[in-house]
Amino acid sequence: MKMRISIGLAGLSGMSAVALGAFAAHGMAGQEMAYARELVEKGAHYQLVHAVAIVAVAVFALVRPHIRLLAYANAAFLLGSLLFCGSLYAIAFSGVPAFGMVAPIGGVSFMAGWLMLAIAGFKAEPTPLGSDDAN
Repeated sequence: MKMRISIGLAGLSGMSAVALGAFAAHGMAGQEMAYARELVEKGAHYQLVHAVAIVAVAVFALVRPHIRLLAYANAAFLLGSLLFCGSLYAIAFSGVPAFGMVAPIGGVSFMAGWLMLAIAGFKAEPTPLGSDDAN
């Protein structure tokens, strides 16, 4: 995946996470909405954290384009956002708990992304920022 696409998708993901979080805080008032509000807030939190992670990994990949694991980590973060956060939103807005069956797949995708990032970090050769070798 091209890193500019990852950054663009991260921007859209971050924007939608903020919008959904704001909706949960202001548009889901009342005790009867408490569970749905919690689900949306949790989904927005995870989505926003991973939007920032996607940008950070994309920047790392621009500095170290030969580490293909970074592209896979970003794809895992995007998939995790879609499946984990998306399932929480689907439950909150539809009331159908069966959507939760895909949440564990999204959670595993998040964990796989973090593991791939860790491996990529351990594999990366240190290079001072600003040196000619960094590109």
